[in-house]
Amino acid sequence: MHGLLSFPHLVKDCGLLTGQTKSELRRLNLRARKGLGQHFLVDEQVLSRLISAVALTPGDTVIEVGPGLGILTRELAKSADRVIAVEIDTTMAVALREALVPLPNVSIINADILESDPASLLGVDTTYKVVGTLPYYIATAVIRHFLEAQIKPLSIVVTVQKEVAQAIAAPVGKMSLLSVSVQLYGKPTIVDYIPPQSFYPPPKVDSAIVRVDVYERPLVTIADEATFFSIVRGGFSAPRKQLRNSLALGLEMSTGEATSLLEEAGIEQKRRAETLNLEEWARVYQVFIEKQ
Repeated sequence: MHGLLSFPHLVKDCGLLTGQTKSELRRLNLRARKGLGQHFLVDEQVLSRLISAVALTPGDTVIEVGPGLGILTRELAKSADRVIAVEIDTTMAVALREALVPLPNVSIINADILESDPASLLGVDTTYKVVGTLPYYIATAVIRHFLEAQIKPLSIVVTVQKEVAQAIAAPVGKMSLLSVSVQLYGKPTIVDYIPPQSFYPPPKVDSAIVRVDVYERPLVTIADEATFFSIVRGGFSAPRKQLRNSLALGLEMSTGEATSLLEEAGIEQKRRAETLNLEEWARVYQVFIEKQ
C-alpha cells in the first residue's frame, strides 16, 4: 500500500474540504454510512483531476453516481449542460436537492443506480458521460451496468480501489474476467492514484481514477454476450490451470471436448486464461456456438 509520501501532488488541499464536509454532516445530522460505502472526496487536486479527465464541453450531459454532499456535482454543473446526480441515500438526496436549488442544470434522483436504466434517467435520446466516486463494493457492477446498457456512455470516469483499477486496465498476460468485461466495450486508462487521506473518512485502501473511453461498438462482434461471458467466466474458473482444464471445469464438459474446442479455435490448449486477448476469446465463443 502506498503511503502518504507516495502522493505528494494529491494531498495538499484536504484540510479545508475535510472541515467543510464534517461541518455539513453535522448540520444535517448525518454520518458516513459504512453499509453504503460512503467516503467523501475532500482533496481539491483529486477533484480537479477528475473534472479534467471527464473533459467536459458546454453541451455535455453527465450522469453522476453517488453525489453525496455535492462537491463534485457543483464542479460538474459549471461546465456541463445537464447533470443528473443519482443518490441512493434518501436523507442525503433530500438535503442535496435543497442545497443545489440555485443550479437549474442539476437534477437529483433518489434511486439505486444499479436499478436505474440510463435511458430512463436521460429521458431523451442523447449522448452522455458518467462520473463518480464509487463505493468500492459496487464499483465493478456500476461500470458494467453502464457498459452493458442499451444506451452506452461516451466515457466513464470514476474512482475505484487501486487493485480494481489495475485489473480493469490489465494488459494481455494479466487479464481477468473483469478486464475482458470492460475492455470488450471500451479502452481503460488509469489517470492517477489516490491516497486514503483524500477521502473522509479515509478508506483502508488506496484508490485510483479510471477513465474508460467507450467504443461505438464492442471490440469484437458477439451475437450473444451472455453466452460469451459464460465461456470467459468458465475459462477463469480455475485461473492457475491450463485453459483446457479450466474450461472443462467451468463449462461442465470433458477435457477432450474442451481440447477440441480450443483446437478448432486455434488456441494452444496449455495456455492460461489470462493470456488470451479478446479476439481469441471471440474465436472460442464462435466455435462453441457452432458446436451447439
